[in-house]
Amino acid sequence: MDIALEIWDTVVGDRLYSALLPASLSSSLSVPGFPTAANSTLSLFGATKPFVYEPATKLIYLEPSKYAYMSAWPRNNIYRQFLSFFLIVWIFGFIVYFISATLSYMFIWDKTTVKHPKFLKNQIPMEMAQTMRSMPIMSLLTAPFLVAEVRGYAKLYDTFDEEPFPYYSILQFPLFIAFTDFFIYWIHRGLHHPLIYKTLHKPHHKWIMPSPFASHAFHPLDGWSQSVPYHLFPFVFPLQKVAYVVLFGFINIWTVMIHDGEYVANSPVINGAACHTMHHLYFNYNYGQFTTLWDRMGGSYRKPNEELFRRETKMGEDEWKRQTKEMETILKDVEGEDDRKYLTEEASKKNL
Repeated sequence: MDIALEIWDTVVGDRLYSALLPASLSSSLSVPGFPTAANSTLSLFGATKPFVYEPATKLIYLEPSKYAYMSAWPRNNIYRQFLSFFLIVWIFGFIVYFISATLSYMFIWDKTTVKHPKFLKNQIPMEMAQTMRSMPIMSLLTAPFLVAEVRGYAKLYDTFDEEPFPYYSILQFPLFIAFTDFFIYWIHRGLHHPLIYKTLHKPHHKWIMPSPFASHAFHPLDGWSQSVPYHLFPFVFPLQKVAYVVLFGFINIWTVMIHDGEYVANSPVINGAACHTMHHLYFNYNYGQFTTLWDRMGGSYRKPNEELFRRETKMGEDEWKRQTKEMETILKDVEGEDDRKYLTEEASKKNL
């Protein structure tokens, strides 16, 4: 993520920190006997090595402006890096979420979903609100991984001539998918444990029939815990820097795609929107993120209903009634007496 950080610093960070924490502030608060400003080796804002510009990648070169040397927090200050990554993950996560979810809503998502008996009143605004509440906390918890990466603790490499062996730069993509899919499966399954589910994972299962805007609508600890394998991977396996940025974007888009209700992937391997819909409807199935492999091995795979792949039946009343009946039966086993408003309303209607 040092490429993203360098672009951020060049465009935003240098000017921001030079304005908020000018070098003169470091001078006025410095420890006597130590040099001051951007080349300080000890500052009341945190110890740092002298800042010397080194491009994050050989693929691009962004010459620092004068502002890069005008802050009490130079680019290599750990506190600055932490704050920058917090803002980067929050702001760009917000942008990617809204752009991809909005495009999916406009061009892919079947609007008749709102008529489904388990689609809540005002659900989309509630999904957005939950995402907005969770994103800052998830970003805060993610930032330490990224700081450790840029400070040299990860196995990130730059160009093809630095890859550990020939063709690794291609192999890294399926390796990343396999590694993260395995760990997310077990983390996700663990989140369904009765001691954890109601506190952390139930907020995401509020969306029985999710819209694309439900993709990031998690309890913050839930969303963060399922993202941990993505950030652990470059500490375990080599990962090319540009590939990391690309994969980071892909992960966010994929998360939207499996909530978009467009049941294209009728595959025994791909854990697409149809498989994930089974998870939202029936809870204890299809925990995987990318593939069905670990669900099959763990005995938690459920083949999507064939009706989901035929447009004329996937939103039919017969299918809805079947989904609702089975879902409510499973729900009682998972949560006991359900406290959801929409189920109360449904029960009231049935008693009329």
